[in-house]
Amino acid sequence: MHIPESLQELANSETVQFLRRPKTITRVFEGVFSLIIFSSLLTDGYQNKMESPQLHCILNSNSVACSFAVGAGFLAFLSCLAFLVLDTQETCIAGTRFKTAFQLLDFVLAVLWAVVWFVGFCFLANQWQHSPPKEFLLGSSSAQAAIAFTFFSILVWIFQAYLAFQDLRNDAPVPYKRSLDEGGMVLTTLPLPSATSPVNMPTTGPNSLSYASSALSPCLTAPKAPRLAMMPDN
Repeated sequence: MHIPESLQELANSETVQFLRRPKTITRVFEGVFSLIIFSSLLTDGYQNKMESPQLHCILNSNSVACSFAVGAGFLAFLSCLAFLVLDTQETCIAGTRFKTAFQLLDFVLAVLWAVVWFVGFCFLANQWQHSPPKEFLLGSSSAQAAIAFTFFSILVWIFQAYLAFQDLRNDAPVPYKRSLDEGGMVLTTLPLPSATSPVNMPTTGPNSLSYASSALSPCLTAPKAPRLAMMPDN
């Protein structure tokens, strides 16, 4: 099958390669799930009962449950957008320390959001289970959708934490690795004396200086005996 050059260039472009990354796809799913959670409860999460016009949360009339889901979903959505913007500038990050700090922050936030959504799923499911049946005419489908996507958010945030941990482990700097490699290269390039090759010893002679004799300390040289002079008798 022949692919036009324009489509081939589009497939090889940086934008398409960025969108095809597992980290980018995971962030998109996180943002969509968070948007569904807080929008479904923000629009249909507060209903009035048949006997009163006052609005109540459809999750067991507990306003804390709806406020938690709306607030957590909105903050998670903003977090996904912020990290998507930072991912687009990942190639411009030159400092190794800043890149490592960014990856560590990504891992910590992913673990934190996974714990938040796990607690939120248990809390919302418990409140929905204790809600009286047919207490509200509308909003039941929105509550079920929020609970379901809260569970899905746990899985995607755990996978996001796994991807962040892989990036952190692969790009972790090894101290002194370059110096050790260079030292090993120098040691391997030094020639070693072989057993068959003769050892060049310095030649000694009356007009030549020996390295061994010049290296000796003056304290190690043997002292000369004093000479006795014979005086003639008068």
